[in-house]
Amino acid sequence: MPVAIALADDSLIVREGVSRILGADARLRLVAACPDLPSLLEAIDRHTPDVVVTDIRMPPTNTDEGIRLASLLRERHPDIGVVVLSDFAEPEYVLALLRSGSHGRAYLLKERLHDGAQLVAAIETVAAGGSVMDAKVVEPLLRAKLPARESALLMLTVREREVLAEIAKGKSNAAIAESLVLTKRAVEKHINSIFLKLDLSSAGDVSKRVKAALLFLAETEAPPVA
Repeated sequence: MPVAIALADDSLIVREGVSRILGADARLRLVAACPDLPSLLEAIDRHTPDVVVTDIRMPPTNTDEGIRLASLLRERHPDIGVVVLSDFAEPEYVLALLRSGSHGRAYLLKERLHDGAQLVAAIETVAAGGSVMDAKVVEPLLRAKLPARESALLMLTVREREVLAEIAKGKSNAAIAESLVLTKRAVEKHINSIFLKLDLSSAGDVSKRVKAALLFLAETEAPPVA
């Protein structure tokens, strides 16, 4: 069955261009193309798409509508994936996008999408519950904050890597404990050890979890573009 997609971008040219790319692939089905957040929310309620492809800034405020939408969908429609198409390479947007977990989320820079296949591949990955983050955004953040990330990851035990994988999915400590058949106290000990080894102890709680997730993604997933 084709992946149902709702598209949102306030630029008519971008909206029409992406619509053509999506419409040309039999694996995809475009159910709505919207110019702003209110019409996108209406389309989501009407069609319940598998994936939303959205600009990061659009009316009504032209600030961070795409990020706020992703957070809202995590609460109301957790099975709907989100592909954010952005003109902005600021890592802060990625951190905000991943605060509720990386599964079913993608952040792509429009300027680095060289062909339709890259976008289609990201949509399919997100529809399957995976994630795709543009290396141009993620790598500078990791280099700046976690220069010894590769050696630090090697220091993690097998169990700690399992816990880190669950953190990257956005799970709470209680959910991790249930998934890995551990006590909540044991999970807390593993997480504290992970943060210590990854040099994240001084960061805020949400920031620690997001940056740990970014480390996991940087190691396990190939970037969509070179």
